[in-house]
Formats: sequence, structure tokens, C-alpha cells
Amino acid sequence: WLPIGGLLLGAVLGLALALAGGSVWRAETIVYLGQPFAPLGGGQIQSLATNPRTVGEIVRAEAVLDDVSSETGIATAKLRSSISTKELVATGQPRAGVTPLIEIGVKGDDGPRKIEAAADGLAERVVDDVSGYVQQKVDRLEQQVAVSRSQLEAVEARIQAAQQQQTRINQDQSIPLDQRLLLSLNLNSVITTADARRTALQDDLFEAEQLLILAEQVEKSRVVEPAAAVKTTARSSRTSLLVGALLGLLVGIVAALAAEPVLARRRLTG
Repeated sequence: WLPIGGLLLGAVLGLALALAGGSVWRAETIVYLGQPFAPLGGGQIQSLATNPRTVGEIVRAEAVLDDVSSETGIATAKLRSSISTKELVATGQPRAGVTPLIEIGVKGDDGPRKIEAAADGLAERVVDDVSGYVQQKVDRLEQQVAVSRSQLEAVEARIQAAQQQQTRINQDQSIPLDQRLLLSLNLNSVITTADARRTALQDDLFEAEQLLILAEQVEKSRVVEPAAAVKTTARSSRTSLLVGALLGLLVGIVAALAAEPVLARRRLTG
């Protein structure tokens, strides 16, 4: 009964120490690193977003810590020891070709607003650092979409102007018939050419818009959930309970081993 009693007593004491250690604030934010593709929607490529060590290295870099410290007012040394990162994967193990979600956490006693700001600041730095290639890709696609739309509007205006001009010519009886026919044929040629150009521009615009959606929604990293601070114990209750239970069990085993010879002599003398 001594090992069992030690186990239970150690667990209770460990939990009590955790609860008595005071309260702190913890804020967690979830970041999607993105999955970059080759230009024109090709296959997946390797980048900072696909390196599993990227997030941990960025959030613990001295330059990043100094920037976030100046923004939040939390001391750099204190901030460095309060950061945690964790991959969020459904199966428990990362799979090739699957970009996991990353949880960035900050714990401290500097108040909920500062802790939230620190977690959000770290997440923003991660997003900025890993999105360079995809952001440039998004900028180019936005330019391509804007140019295609502008050209499409110009072609639409040209077609409408040619159609209106053709209508006026057909209604103007003062123009000789042979000239009206010649002008109408020329305008028909302009409309046919412009219509073919309009179709090609519409195809280009559709493709560029699809690539832009892919880049913004899949390839580009982003903050999925901003930080929200919650109050928690300074020490992990679960860890303190397990450590206390383990120490209590060891003490109980030692006590049982030490008490066994004494109890054996009492049984012999009794």
C-alpha cells in the first residue's frame, strides 16, 4: 500500500503546487504556411513554407524577438523563454506533400493584451518571411488580371462602336448602296476580328483569375486564427500531476523496501 499511497499523495501535492504557483496568460495563434506551386499552376516546390524548422527558427531569431519586444513592451529575455511552437497534424505524424498548421503560443504575466500582441506579432513575421515568392506571384497575377480586364473593356467598346456605326450606315439612305455594302463589310470584318480577340482575352482572364485564387487561398501563408489570451496556471497542471505522482511512487517504493525488513522481524518475534 505504500507505493499506491505515495502515488496518490504525490499526484495531489503536484497538482496543489501547480494551482498555488499563480496564474499567467497564454495566447495561441494558428498559422497556415501555404503550399507554393511552380509558375502557371505546376507541381509543388520546396520553399521556406515546406521546411519544418522554419517557424521555430523565425520566432526565436534575435531580430524578431527585439522587434516584438519593442512593439509589446515585453522584455526580450522574458519573451524568448515564453514562446512555444507546435505542428497541428491530424494523424500525429507529418505527411509528405501536406503543409501542417502551426500553433504559435506565448505565455506570461504581462497582461492579456501584451501576450496577444506578442503572439500575433510573431505570427505576422512568420507569414511575411515565408510568403516572399507567393506574394510576388500574386502581384504579377493581379497585374495580369488588371491588364486583361482593361484590354477586354477596350475591345468591348470597339465592338459596340462598330455595331453602332454599322446601324447608322444601314439607316442612312443618302449613302449609295454600293458604298453602304462596302462599309458594312469592313465593319463586319472589324467586329469579327474584335470578337475573336474578346474570346481570347476572356480565356486569358479566366485562367489568370483561377491562378490568382489558387495563389491566395492555397499557396500563400496566412494567419488562420488570431491570438486570444486565456488565464492558465504558471506551471502545467498535467505535468505537475505526473511528476508528483512519479516522485510519490518512487518514495513509496523506497519506503516499502525499507519497511519490509522491520515488518518481517515483527512477524518473527510476534
